[in-house]
Amino acid sequence: MPITMKRGTVDSLDEVVLAMGPWQDDEGSVQLHPGDLGWNWSLGTQELADALRVWRRDEEIVAVGMVDDAGLIRLAVAPSVDGDEAFARRLLADLAGIGIVETRRGAALRELLTGSGWVDDERWTPLRRDLTAPVEDVGLRVEVVDDHNVRDRVEVHRAMFPGSAFTLERWQTMAAASPYRQARCLVGYGPDGVAVATVTVWSAGEGRAGLIEPLGVHREHRGHGYGTAITRAAAAALREMGSSSATVCTPSSNVGGVAAYVSAGFQQLPDVADLRRPS
Repeated sequence: MPITMKRGTVDSLDEVVLAMGPWQDDEGSVQLHPGDLGWNWSLGTQELADALRVWRRDEEIVAVGMVDDAGLIRLAVAPSVDGDEAFARRLLADLAGIGIVETRRGAALRELLTGSGWVDDERWTPLRRDLTAPVEDVGLRVEVVDDHNVRDRVEVHRAMFPGSAFTLERWQTMAAASPYRQARCLVGYGPDGVAVATVTVWSAGEGRAGLIEPLGVHREHRGHGYGTAITRAAAAALREMGSSSATVCTPSSNVGGVAAYVSAGFQQLPDVADLRRPS
């Protein structure tokens, strides 16, 4: 059956999100998740559609890529084509102009890339927490974000990431999109009632791996264990939503971040590197 690649369209976004959900299992490393699309939806539907590349085999979506401004493409690959060498060769041919590939599944593609001289780039540490058992008490007052506290969520996010352009309007755009029907934003409050941490969690459906993206603590309230607390709250929220596990991936250079996830009950998985096109 022929394999085709087309750019995303606004009209196809919901279909792409729906197709990616069943690919999110508890095996192996973390790959591009519907929640990644949901988070980027905040930039606008046309911007997200322009960034997407969608591969189909006989009209069935079998891989999705999301391109960022740095010339990097993040991939999600269906289990049905994970080891398909012919598909990997077609996908590689479609990557003209792409300098860096994040493919954490797609065994055939990774083998083809390394065999073609692509070299390791930035290293990432995947982490996973099994959600079979209840999550321990988080020790922090945590609220689900809605109209009454969304400004707290935006304020903490901007204080987490200096230079962030996240706004109330961007949150509203994200929250109105289809991926957010299986998502939740949380805000954690310190003893004095001040918002200190926030997280967004994304389910991929019942019995599938959920994603944490993003998570952080207000820069003026770090060093009090709020990071561990909001991470546990995120895991508890995903469990309540039916996720089989909570997953996240952080740069391996972020030693403190990795340690914080481990302290919140996450298992550190083997590092995985992006692959860079040879010069």
